[in-house]
Amino acid sequence: MSSSVNGSDLFELARDRDELAIADKKPLFSRNEAVSEALRCLYCVDAPCIKACPTEIDIPTFIRRIGTGDVSGSALTIFAQNTLGASCARICPVEVLCEGSCVYTGWHRDPIKIGRLQRFATETAALPASALPRTGAKRAKHVALIGAGAASLACAAELVLHGHKATIFEKKKFGGGLNTSSIAPYKLHADDALAEVAWIAEMGVELHFGVAFGKELRGEELLSEYDAVFIGVGLGEDSRLGIPGEDGKGVVGAVEWIEQMKLASSPKRALGAVVVIGGGNTAIDAARECAQLGGDVTLVYRRGLEAMSAYAHEVEAARKDGVTIAVDQTPRRFVHDASGNLSGVAFAQTGAPSETIFPAQLAIVAIGQSKVRGIAEQFPGVEVNARGSIVADPKTGVTGNDRVFAGGDSVNGGKEVVNAVAAGRDAARALIARWAGATQLALAI
Repeated sequence: MSSSVNGSDLFELARDRDELAIADKKPLFSRNEAVSEALRCLYCVDAPCIKACPTEIDIPTFIRRIGTGDVSGSALTIFAQNTLGASCARICPVEVLCEGSCVYTGWHRDPIKIGRLQRFATETAALPASALPRTGAKRAKHVALIGAGAASLACAAELVLHGHKATIFEKKKFGGGLNTSSIAPYKLHADDALAEVAWIAEMGVELHFGVAFGKELRGEELLSEYDAVFIGVGLGEDSRLGIPGEDGKGVVGAVEWIEQMKLASSPKRALGAVVVIGGGNTAIDAARECAQLGGDVTLVYRRGLEAMSAYAHEVEAARKDGVTIAVDQTPRRFVHDASGNLSGVAFAQTGAPSETIFPAQLAIVAIGQSKVRGIAEQFPGVEVNARGSIVADPKTGVTGNDRVFAGGDSVNGGKEVVNAVAAGRDAARALIARWAGATQLALAI
């Protein structure tokens, strides 16, 4: 049974959230702090920060407007390129994107704190959805979007701001995708993610929750009822190790655990000893969260430290949070006591025949997520590659079926939220240009 909601309903849900309190690692700037930081910006003509941003936000302009006191204008500059600019301000790995490209870094000086300035602008302006510029379409079209994550939300927002209709179908009871359920709360709390979904709903995007694609909803129905379809479903369930004891108590996938923790209505019990298995950013997030909740956390990776895919600055932050990192250890089995409770995880060091048991009352497996093939198979002409990702044009998102578009993790295999936003936005712009009979769409709203 599906349920549709409007922006007001989602705002109420956001306010009612009793989320487990984890401190904000990058708190909101005060007005004086923001202006002072903005005045450091050199407003580079070639602006390497813009080139490093997947959504090409005009960073020097939005910063200049903060410096002159035009916070609303600053926010509008951001939203012109990224309607999820508020959440991206918090969760983007700015250290390797815009801030990592700031000219100050080449001079061995602190880069402009672009992420925190973006958060200041979007949150302080608090623009209503009605404040964003709109254009009318000569003949409005209607797009169905599968999944209510970042890619679909960005695509839908772009469509409605240009006079078209957008209806999102989501199998869960809430929207926001990873922002709501799986982004570490020290970066973004669930209530803030839900508030952003509500804001996009107030633009005129229609959302239906509790609709499982392939059951209540099928591909042929969408193609017969809508002018186009956008697939923005992300990835599937947590991948498994396939070793003894994995189905026992105390063993859980990282994405599942983070969702349970973020959306819990009451505080968790004391964590005790925790082992996190994996070397990516999700593993680091889970480890840091457990440490901030008082757990004695060890992150264990099967290769060397240099092979970890997690960002170096996140690894260092995990260490500062108290996480112990062990490398060159391959998991062999989960150990349970006579009562069936998890007591440890057995690892074998590379090249060593013996096992070492790491004590654990909780084991979190963070080795990736499965791909979603079933959705693509319901649309004629839509293909998946050898990795299980949907094949789509990287610039427009169009698949082998010219009425079906796709973007986000289901296409790129699992990149940043800002990449999903860019993919959704660009798919919408390709459709808008097609329906307008234009060869391309101006990038500004």
